[in-house]
Amino acid sequence: MLIFGAKGFAIEVLNILSENQYKENIVFYDDISNDLDKMLYSKYPILKNKIEVQEFFLKNGSSFTIGIGNPNLRAKIYNQFKNIGGKLTSTISSNSAIGHYDTKIDIGCNILSGVKISNSVSIGIGCLIYYNSVITHNCVIGDFVEISPSVNILGHVEICRNTHIGSNVTILPNIKIGKNSIIGAGSVVTKNVPDNVLAIGVPSKIIKRIK
Repeated sequence: MLIFGAKGFAIEVLNILSENQYKENIVFYDDISNDLDKMLYSKYPILKNKIEVQEFFLKNGSSFTIGIGNPNLRAKIYNQFKNIGGKLTSTISSNSAIGHYDTKIDIGCNILSGVKISNSVSIGIGCLIYYNSVITHNCVIGDFVEISPSVNILGHVEICRNTHIGSNVTILPNIKIGKNSIIGAGSVVTKNVPDNVLAIGVPSKIIKRIK
């Protein structure tokens, strides 16, 4: 398994693999940082260019996951690595709780410990769902959405692609949040939010548009 990134959230992804007793052929990829050794924790190789990545894929299989938390970067990384033969793979903590009926999780999602996802929920490609967040029944989460720690998403909510939900946000039932938007930490969303905006507060209010 190749983890894109070698800092920050990439370390959280490693913890998911450890929880799941996955120990074989784990490597990281970081072609930006100059302050890293060749090995993370003196154990896991850090690849530095796409030639090394292609060689790893040929020898060990092409599974990779994304250890970076920005929705737009996650989408970009997915397209770049898919084009060199990578197969985006989900990492789902064994300490999460996933609904048994009509719940669909697409490729490349990172779901951390303590997450609870109910029945009749759809999670799109490359989503990140952080510690202790709750997604209740009949919700639809679009591609590359980032859900921060301790978020509560109530029934029949739709969150469109590339949106970031800050920590401790509550989204009330029957709400739609548009694509490429940001909901600030601690907000309570009581009405629909359009595309490309930043909304914060209790109740949340739009404070600016995002290009």
